[in-house]
Amino acid sequence: MVQFDRNATAVLGGGPDGMPVTGLGDVIVGAEGDAPDRLLDAVREGRERTAMVVLGTAGGDRHDAVVTVHPMSGDLPGLAALAVIRVPVPGADRFLDPAVVRRALLEDALPRIGATLDLDQLARGLMDVVVPHFCTSGALLLRESVADPDEPGGGADDPPLMRRMAVGFDDGDPVWDATFPTGETIVYPAGTPYTRCLDTAAPVLAELDADGASHIAEAWHRAPVAALLDGASMLLLPIVSDGSALGFFVCVRGAAHRPFDAYDVEIGMEFAARAAILIESARRYSRERATALTLQRSLLPTGLSAPSTVEVHHRYLPGSRLIEVGGDWYESIALPGARVALVVGDVAGHGVRAAVTMGRLRTALHTLAGLDLPPAEALERLDSLMGSLGEREPHFATCVYAVYDAVTGQCEAASAGHLPPLLVPPGGPASYLDVRPAPPLGVGAGPIVSREFTVEDGTLLVLYTDGLVENRTRDIDDGLARLRAVFGPGSRGRSLEALCQASLDGVYDDRHRDDIAMLVARLRRIPADDHVSWELPGDPAAIRRARGLVRDRLHRWDLAELADSTVLLTSELVTNAVRHAGGRITLRLVREGGLVCEVFDSSDARPRVSRHAGDALRDAESGRGLHVVGRIARRWGVRRTPTGKAVWAEQEL
Repeated sequence: MVQFDRNATAVLGGGPDGMPVTGLGDVIVGAEGDAPDRLLDAVREGRERTAMVVLGTAGGDRHDAVVTVHPMSGDLPGLAALAVIRVPVPGADRFLDPAVVRRALLEDALPRIGATLDLDQLARGLMDVVVPHFCTSGALLLRESVADPDEPGGGADDPPLMRRMAVGFDDGDPVWDATFPTGETIVYPAGTPYTRCLDTAAPVLAELDADGASHIAEAWHRAPVAALLDGASMLLLPIVSDGSALGFFVCVRGAAHRPFDAYDVEIGMEFAARAAILIESARRYSRERATALTLQRSLLPTGLSAPSTVEVHHRYLPGSRLIEVGGDWYESIALPGARVALVVGDVAGHGVRAAVTMGRLRTALHTLAGLDLPPAEALERLDSLMGSLGEREPHFATCVYAVYDAVTGQCEAASAGHLPPLLVPPGGPASYLDVRPAPPLGVGAGPIVSREFTVEDGTLLVLYTDGLVENRTRDIDDGLARLRAVFGPGSRGRSLEALCQASLDGVYDDRHRDDIAMLVARLRRIPADDHVSWELPGDPAAIRRARGLVRDRLHRWDLAELADSTVLLTSELVTNAVRHAGGRITLRLVREGGLVCEVFDSSDARPRVSRHAGDALRDAESGRGLHVVGRIARRWGVRRTPTGKAVWAEQEL
């Protein structure tokens, strides 16, 4: 034995002159198979070799060891090989060598766990380093404002709310987990070592005897604490960032182990300083990620609305696993009179920047849908908005906008640079709708026109973005053909859920895919008994006739309780049409989601509600009817039609 460290005598036993052995064979009492012979063969052949052996001590103890032989050259005369023996230190003595503790704590495991940015995972990794390399049990506690990005920090005089992020112990006793549960939020009383560590951002060393452990157990109302901490040495290591303590490590060594000393405090503070850098990085990442996810999720539609006869399904798939939303979006917005607006759009680009632009367009689109603008005019307004946004930051987008009327079965669609919708009639092959294309939104190089067509009951309308049919390895024509095949003859009896899934089969495995938004609607008219229309002449006699028709129909629909209010609404709307429009008038009642009264005329002049006191005094009679309509109806509005306009008012059923 030519060299040994300070732990060797504790393992193998020592005499007055140091280690009492001189040869390797004196301590090897057992081995796996022919391990000693293989070691000797390696020495003779000049090769390095490692083997497991059993070492015996003078007291009769046995220890597993790893022996590695290194053949030597002529540097040391008479020496054939250097044998390095590694013996695990007994548990009670593993904290004796500070150099071993420092290496295990700061060099071996810490760089490996520093790669994670998940705060919970990082906390567990740090405790796996602290226990068993520095202490026998411990915990990591952080301020609640650090662990939860949405939690306010609290006032300067308020006691800090702490969360226990992770717990570690080496004896396998489940009482530790039961007594100090992970995730618990606690407030430490003032004047305790814990609050002193937080206030001063300095380490606190405490020795706990039986009385001290019992006092803690009584204060916490947790009886097992008395036995767990009896005779223990406790060291609190603050986690300091920007001069303030984010939290602390609680490190405990049991009574059977060497208590903490000044050198342990120095090693522990160096570890805590490095851990603070990792925790601060994970904290900032968690806060920024939570902010980004909140923004992204708020930009996606939270619910789709449509008439009861229109079934709508959607799919959204972001192009990146790190970002949950991009520039693609979809909408299904129920409109008065059993109509629905179906929209799919795609903002150029990816990530949060495209998502923010998408959110602006969606907000504007909801406003335009509420104004009942035709699809082409709504897209022209969006194009103007994209132009103003592009002055600060260039952007463009594509969009397809369709409005379906479940009373007449008519559909009107317009497109701005978007791929054509897929129309799947119940009795014929699927085909792409021939909608005259226009430049994308934000380019503004041409007019946007719409197309009107009649839809058979049960027809599927499929709106999608280019990510569904195009990628780096597939031509867009192949993707369009594949999508049409999915909605082939065999798709008639399949659910919309299954059709959406079939359309996305295969794209999940494409790592270089674009964002994907998809909207599939099965269009059906409402029952014939839920709507009725009457042609009326453009003279005052039509007002009285309209009242009688409406009252009679509501009694047939068992809606007599709405008869008086609906008759009053009808009277005001028909009166306005007779006085200001002239020509024949169409009155329509629709029972879908609510009771809608619509009056169609040939004038494109929009009725105006007086907004100024002077106008109201000068024209006392003019506009009074619209005030009545606004008070009685849940909502009312005006929309353009190919032959004029329609004024509608909706009541809640």
